[in-house]
This record gives sequence, structure tokens and C-alpha cells, in this order.
Amino acid sequence: MNAETDELYSLLVPLTEDRLIVPRACVAEVVRFTPPDHEEGAHKWMLGTVNWNGRQLPVVSFEGMLGKEVPVATGRTRIVVFYAGSGQLKIGFFGVLTQGFPQLVRVNRDVLSLHTTEGWPDEAPVLCRVKMINEFPLIPDLEQLEGLLARESIQA
Repeated sequence: MNAETDELYSLLVPLTEDRLIVPRACVAEVVRFTPPDHEEGAHKWMLGTVNWNGRQLPVVSFEGMLGKEVPVATGRTRIVVFYAGSGQLKIGFFGVLTQGFPQLVRVNRDVLSLHTTEGWPDEAPVLCRVKMINEFPLIPDLEQLEGLLARESIQA
């Protein structure tokens, strides 16, 4: 194996008190925040939908999914548009609120190690927390997040 196949381009997605780390290939686009159209009866983490390229994109607060307060939007707030790879969402995409632009990083076995698999609610879409040099980002379970979104859109 060469060095190129041992590395993965990833994004560190800033949340209020945390960061997510996701493969760059999972992200379609980062867009300016616009207030979502909220649906009555939705979970507090389901912020609503925004118009994205002529589609109604569901937007969530990852902090809300962790049982924390949904952050207030600021001038730095963005929406990270993810590909919905599991096929559970008909639109094929979903958005996650972020507190700034994601940072591109290259990760490999030398800089990334498992830190913990607990410390968040059981139903939260988190696989684990990793140690990456001096950072401790969460790896989200994007398939579970899609499933929660799919169920939410059926219920709302």
C-alpha cells in the first residue's frame, strides 16, 4: 500500500462545543444559513427544511440530537449538505447545522485512534469519539441519522 491509500481526506465540522469528523466524500456542499421552515410537532433537533437547489432539504441540529440546546444562528452559521447514502431519504440529501466552515484534514492511522464509544444518549447518531492529535471529534452514524430523519418526516 502506498501513502495515498492510507490517508483519507476528511472534514472537521464545528459544532458549538464539539466537532464532527466525516469523510470529505460524504459532503455535497456547504451553504450559507437560511432559517428553515419549521414543521409543527417535529423533534427539537429537526430544524425544518430549506430550499436547496430547488429541493426541500431537511436540516438538523446535531447538538439537539445529543440532547443539548439547539444553537442560535450567528453570522458564522452554515449548513453542511450531506449525501444520503442509505436510500432512506427520497431527496438524497440532508443538512446539518454547523458553527463555521468545516476544516479539511488528511487523516491516517498515525494521527487517529479510538478514544471512547460512550458519553452521549443511546439514540444519538454517534459511532464513537476519536483522538486526532490534540482534537477529540465525534464520528457520526450517518446511516442512523438518515433513519431518524426518514422517521421524522413520516411523523411530521
